[in-house]
Amino acid sequence: MCWGWCPTYRRRSCTDPAAPRSKAQSKDIQAMTTVGFIGLGSMGMPMARNLLAKGFTVQGFDVRTESVRTLETAGGKGVSSAAAAAVDADVLVLMVVNAAQADAALFADGALEALPAGAAVILMATCPPGAVAALAERVEAAGRRFVDAPVSGGVVGAVAGTLSIMAAAPAATVERVRPVLAAMGDKVFHVGEKPGQGATVKTVNQLLCGVHIAVVAEAFALAAKVGVDLKVLLEIMSGSSASSWMLKDRGPRMLEAEPGITSAVDIFVKDLGIVLEAGRDAKAALPLAAVAHQMFLATSGRGEGSMDDSQVIRSYHAVNGTPLPR
Repeated sequence: MCWGWCPTYRRRSCTDPAAPRSKAQSKDIQAMTTVGFIGLGSMGMPMARNLLAKGFTVQGFDVRTESVRTLETAGGKGVSSAAAAAVDADVLVLMVVNAAQADAALFADGALEALPAGAAVILMATCPPGAVAALAERVEAAGRRFVDAPVSGGVVGAVAGTLSIMAAAPAATVERVRPVLAAMGDKVFHVGEKPGQGATVKTVNQLLCGVHIAVVAEAFALAAKVGVDLKVLLEIMSGSSASSWMLKDRGPRMLEAEPGITSAVDIFVKDLGIVLEAGRDAKAALPLAAVAHQMFLATSGRGEGSMDDSQVIRSYHAVNGTPLPR
């Protein structure tokens, strides 16, 4: 089996690298022009738009018909199934909710079978490392490449094309798909040769983010309990050695009654759950992550899971009997 890129050589077997090619086929067999995209949500849609802006042809699918129509309005090609998104694609990007959705799209819904031999699957969702490694094994056994490439930067980064992308795959494969990745993020890191390593780096990122948000909420809760003005506290802490990116970003929203949503509480319920799963698999104790997960879970359990993740502070207000912002 040929492990080179054969986007213009799809319709014949790649078992013979010396097989004759037409002039058109020889022109640029490594060019990547068509990207299949599955998952046109709050992150996926702007990522697909950025691919279009960089000159890629994007054929996209989402279970929500309105999202497919939005892609068409932006200049992409909307399709009616995951399999249709993969037909004749050089790369298939999965920006779905979890590993179960990625599995369903690739196998149950036929996307992998429809994807040309030698093309690459790029999984960009946040998934457990073990699940990513298992998906990669099945994809590679079917004669396709697999790149484990989760992202950080949220909706803001997806819109601006400034995502940090943590790619794990053989170096040659990462270089092949780098133009696609670079269209969606301005920081593309090759973090390892094995799928699952990218997911591990993202897991560590989410551990730090989730714990930092919860710690900011806990610190504010202590100050609120004794009547300290939280606006003054935020100003002091933002300029002290205790400052952090999360304090400056989430802190102001913790002081608002109904802040805008950049990342929901339920995302950290999911992501910190993945952190704990990765810890179990590695037999690594993660007590701080476990406590932070419980606070996000408590917030979601009160029906506030769709609120901005800064509102984990509501769980601290509930436990300590302090009032919510007005």
